[in-house]
Amino acid sequence: MAGREDGATGARGREGWESHRATWAEELLDQLRPAGRDVRKVVDWLAEAVHGTACLLDGAGTLLAGRPVLLDDDLVADVLAGRFASAALQDRGRHLRLVRVGGPHPPAAGVLAVSRATPFGRQTSGMVARTAAVVELLLRAHETAAAGHRLEQATSALRLAILQLLMVEDIVAARRVAAGLWPGLLDTDTACVYVMEVHRDERDRLAADCLEATAGQALVVRCPAIDEHVIVVAPVDTIGEKLRSLADAGPRTFLGGSTRHSLAGTAAAYGQAVSALAVARFRPGGTAVYAERTRPERLMQPEALDAWSARLLRPLDVLPHHTRAELLATTRLGLECTAVSAAKVLGVSRNTVRARMERVEGLLGADFSRLTVRAAVHLALNSEAALGHDPGADPAPRTGTVRFADLLTGPALRTWAHELLGRLTADARDLRGTLRTWIAAGGNAERAALLLGVHAQTVREHVRGAEPVLERQLLAAGSDLCEVVLAHLVVGDLVPPALGR
Repeated sequence: MAGREDGATGARGREGWESHRATWAEELLDQLRPAGRDVRKVVDWLAEAVHGTACLLDGAGTLLAGRPVLLDDDLVADVLAGRFASAALQDRGRHLRLVRVGGPHPPAAGVLAVSRATPFGRQTSGMVARTAAVVELLLRAHETAAAGHRLEQATSALRLAILQLLMVEDIVAARRVAAGLWPGLLDTDTACVYVMEVHRDERDRLAADCLEATAGQALVVRCPAIDEHVIVVAPVDTIGEKLRSLADAGPRTFLGGSTRHSLAGTAAAYGQAVSALAVARFRPGGTAVYAERTRPERLMQPEALDAWSARLLRPLDVLPHHTRAELLATTRLGLECTAVSAAKVLGVSRNTVRARMERVEGLLGADFSRLTVRAAVHLALNSEAALGHDPGADPAPRTGTVRFADLLTGPALRTWAHELLGRLTADARDLRGTLRTWIAAGGNAERAALLLGVHAQTVREHVRGAEPVLERQLLAAGSDLCEVVLAHLVVGDLVPPALGR
């Protein structure tokens, strides 16, 4: 008798049935708790509850959950197409129930099919119907979450694309991309760049906190090259204080910031932020801004530095603007980090990075395997980024040609260099001698060890030991190492390189 599966009759039977119904309904509702919400567990629960077999098929008839049930393909197609909302039949000694899972219009999300040896009564039919409703809710929730995740991935990719366009000075394209989702974000000529560092497992949380704190007023990007970094391009001055608050609130969270640059100087600003981040690691507050540290280029005679930089980079002026910007942006990043990391930040292959840098080497007559050359070109690129570049402008009249060595003779610069390298003498180890030899060997610990007659690991330990003393990262290359190389050139510990074609 349909609806009397337990065989009970009368008031006592109804009471027992209602009690059993409350029990399975509670079990079904438990599947919606945050700890549950697994379609496969729901289907398995249904199969056990009805003492049969259950499965869930998607809109294409593919098994999503449960154990396969032998079904007629035409019947499944009819239910999926919406010609039937549900179907019940007896086939080959089995009793089947099929329920459409999804909206009233095709395509459906799928079909829930249940098979058992005994007929479906009122209780088991209700269990199947209500389970189908729960499965539909879970599928919709999953699709909503998946759609939200896809949207987040898309917006994250857009943020990265905007950063990459800024890195190669394509400001017009960057503004066009940003205008659709973040109107007004880049309606400015200048910005600061910040780099925040946290354990890689905490980076997603930090990025979300940055997005919330900046409220659409900054470009927040998960660094594609370093898993611990979040990059923030901040056109608004108040963003820096908000990021400092996040750094103060988070354990082992560090913040490095740049000075204000034009949007076309984003790559240079990023280099400053990374350099400041190295200082932040050695400070109690965990934050630092590049302007807080004396920069050697500020101690040089401005007109002479401008003249020398323009002359060194002049071979690139014959190139189209976008090509020149690409080459210089790639070179800036290539001098700050490895070719692999630069490629990830720019969204190109590492072979492309190497090819662009080799082209710049050829145009400038430079050899980037020499750290003194890298430091000199890095200085020229920073000078151009700070002063701007106009290939069409007439060069300022000059009485003579400025050489690189001429920039290193000022008294203020010599005082800075002696003070910086003098910090190393307090250590009983010959950190300064090791560092000088290591730089002369192109940053190669093995070659430096041969020259010094020590083990390569000793060289690495000495260089690593100099980092907290100088408050600069050396083994990671970049701006910090270039500054230390300049200091060695200023005091005469290294020979200035000959540059130019």
